[in-house]
Formats: sequence, structure tokens, C-alpha cells
Amino acid sequence: MSTIMKMFCLLFFLAFPLQSIGQVKVLTPHQPHKLLRQQFHKLLQKNVSNDGRVNYSGFIRDSIELNQYLKTLEANPPDEKTWTKNEQMAYWINAYNAFTIQLIIKYYPLKSIQDIGSSIKVPFVNTPWDIKFITIGKVRMDLNNIEHGILRKKFDDPRIHMALVCASKSCPRLLNEAYEPERLDEQLNAQCVTFLNDNSRNRIAAQVAELSMIFKWYAADFNKNDNSLVSFLNKYSRVKIKPDTRITYLQYDWTLNE
Repeated sequence: MSTIMKMFCLLFFLAFPLQSIGQVKVLTPHQPHKLLRQQFHKLLQKNVSNDGRVNYSGFIRDSIELNQYLKTLEANPPDEKTWTKNEQMAYWINAYNAFTIQLIIKYYPLKSIQDIGSSIKVPFVNTPWDIKFITIGKVRMDLNNIEHGILRKKFDDPRIHMALVCASKSCPRLLNEAYEPERLDEQLNAQCVTFLNDNSRNRIAAQVAELSMIFKWYAADFNKNDNSLVSFLNKYSRVKIKPDTRITYLQYDWTLNE
């Protein structure tokens, strides 16, 4: 190779810090937001309706693009030293939702994510949330690790329960856009408003509030740091309740959210 050609190659790589290894994009420390705005956003716009119904057949047709996005996520774990809190939260929320979609289409067609449990052939793994099919950085993990070990433990924000979607009708709707660091608070607040005022998921009246089981399963997350479940509900629900309002819980519908 001539000296001129070597200089050209060097200048090319200096000019373009975004590199690729096969189909996997390796990003610079200042590009985490691009993980959230490009491939996954387009896939969600294409295959998720405004009310959160998911076209899993469409995701199967777009599985090459989905897998490329997930490989990019896996190759670019959040850097706690350089990424902001919102960048990290948006990354993990998008990761949870995207890997859930990947899990569903692997076993599709099925009536419920819970049906995957009977298909698991791994010792001591009984639920789809315990399958370690994700490798981020060099860490092997499952969906429970992302939700409980990272998002709930590290960020301590109960609004995440309105953003994580377990592919079921009683889950919050899947947003048909990627979560973005710059808009994360706006997106999470909007998800809370939508979820709490959706009568198919919560039925809130002044005397009796029939709530999603999410508020029972994760009651501790809504009753900490001088906050309470009632204050959380009143922040986002159009109908306000009192501390003595009777609270019951609706049966959870695990039917696939399609």
C-alpha cells in the first residue's frame, strides 16, 4: 500500500468515529441517544399502533433490523461515568421492551407470554423472565435482571412500571416510539396518565378504586421516600381519591397485546 493510500485510510477512520464490526455498531461515548432514536424507533412506528397493540408478525418480517438493533445495544452498555441518569434509564427501558419483543417472536404464535414457560428446556428456569438470553457488555442476564436488578434498584422511580411492557393486555401500552433521554420525563408522565385513565386497566372512582395488579405487586415502590400510592394516583388520575378510598385489584389479563 502506498504512503498516500495509508494516509487516506487513516484520515477516513479519524473522520468517522462510528465503526462497525460486522453488523454491530460500536458507538463513541457521546452517541448513546442514537441507540434510542434510529432502528428501534422506526420499528416501533411501523409495528405498534397508537394504542399499543403490537404487530408481532411485522416484527418477525423485520427481525433482521430488530436483531441488528439488539446487537448494537449489547455492544454498547451504559457507561455510568459518562452517561446521564436519563440516558441510562432510557437505554434500559428500551432494552427491556425490545428484548421482550424478541422473546415473543421466537415462540410466536402464542396466546400469552406465560405460555413460553412450558417451552423452556433449561434446568431451574420456569418463567420467560428468567431466561438468560441477553448479553450486555459481557454480562449474561434476563428480563428480571433488567427490571429488578437495574431499573428498580438503581433508579428508584415507580414510573418505570408504566413503561416496561410484558407483552400482555393488562400491561401498560407499548409506546410506539423509543424512549429518549431528552424527553424521558415527559414520556414517563404521559405513560402514567394514559395507564391510570384507561378503564380497561384501572377503574378509579372517588369511593372505590379498582387498580391494576401492578400496584399490588410493587406496592413498596409507590409507598416510599415520603410518597404514597394515593399521592401517585392523584398526580396522574383525572379522578382523585382520598386516603380512605377502598382499593381493590383487577384480574390481570395475560393475553398477548396484539
